[in-house]
Amino acid sequence: MGISEINDSTIIIEGQTKDGRKFRPSDWAERMSGVLSTFGKDHRIHYSAKLKPLSINGLKCVALNASLKDEHPELFSYLMDFAEMNKLNVINGTDAINQTDADAA
Repeated sequence: MGISEINDSTIIIEGQTKDGRKFRPSDWAERMSGVLSTFGKDHRIHYSAKLKPLSINGLKCVALNASLKDEHPELFSYLMDFAEMNKLNVINGTDAINQTDADAA
C-alpha cells in the first residue's frame, strides 16, 4: 500500500508511542501485517490489501482497511488492543495524508 492508496477507510497505526518514542522491534509492522499475508509462486510475501506495512515520513506504520472490523472482527480488535496497550498513535488515513503533505511543505 502506497501513500496514494490511503483514504478515509484506512486506519494507520504509527510506530511511534504517544510520548514520541519509536516503537520496537523494528520489524513490528511486517510481523503484524503477516497475519493476512500469503506467499506467492515467486516465493515472496504478498501482503493483503486490507492489512499492510508502510512507511510514512520514515516512520514504520501498519495500514488497515476499516472493513476488517466487519470481515475479521477478532483481528481488528486485536490490532486496536495492541495499539492501545503499547500506547501507539492511531490516526485516520486522511489525517496521515494531510500530515505527509504538511511535512513536505
